[in-house]
Amino acid sequence: MSMIRLVQIQIGEYRSNELFDAGALELKRSDRVIFEYDRSTEFGRVVTLDIPRTDLEKNANPRGRVLRKATERDGRQIESNRQKAREAMSVCIARINEQSLDMQIVKAEYSFDSTKLMFYFTAEGRVDFRNLVKDLARVFRLRIELKQIGVRDRAKMVGGYGVCGQNLCCSAFIKDFSQLSIKMAKEQALPLNPSKITGVCGRIKCCMAYEFHVYRELNSGLPKMGAKIQTAEGRGKVINLDILKRMVLVDIGEGKVIKINIPAGTNVRKE
Repeated sequence: MSMIRLVQIQIGEYRSNELFDAGALELKRSDRVIFEYDRSTEFGRVVTLDIPRTDLEKNANPRGRVLRKATERDGRQIESNRQKAREAMSVCIARINEQSLDMQIVKAEYSFDSTKLMFYFTAEGRVDFRNLVKDLARVFRLRIELKQIGVRDRAKMVGGYGVCGQNLCCSAFIKDFSQLSIKMAKEQALPLNPSKITGVCGRIKCCMAYEFHVYRELNSGLPKMGAKIQTAEGRGKVINLDILKRMVLVDIGEGKVIKINIPAGTNVRKE
């Protein structure tokens, strides 16, 4: 009985990461591969190699089997599918306009074997696209799937650059979106200006989560901005915080501002 070797593969260009059985194939990260999935033959990119079952839930099973590394011929097929997908988007948009549906197509994607065509769209609410699916199935004569995605998924698919000048994190390396909140910006003493803390998707920047736990730990015991505290030189108001250095700037009146270093594990008395 052959041993199952689990590898994680991003399916197609825009879909999720799933586990597959690599068998005896010698693979490297970022290799393009052809595999069986959901009654189709698909292509994808290797994300993680040789995942021990002990690192996974006991019921984690492969979604399919890797058939081979992608060849030059496979690469030409993938490029042909991309071109067909761009043409399919134009057809789909025309049908949406004809049916006056409130939805915006983001991307289209063929399965590797061209037996399935997927359209990704955004919309403010739920959309009844059943007639659209029937219409598209008559046009293309294959399986049609329409998938509603959120604004963060849209940014991941379309790509772009953040204010840092780098490729968007969601497009570059993030596998799954984590839960984000305005609290993360507050804990890091960042200005709560929407233009400063939101990404191109209009949601809280994913990078808010990178150092959140460190800031939350270092922030323990520090006063909040604007808090009134008692110092050795009198009562004053906190006007600035350096969380990483645990340094507080306090205005004690009459134009006098003092610095206070607060050791870890201590609390400042507030009034």
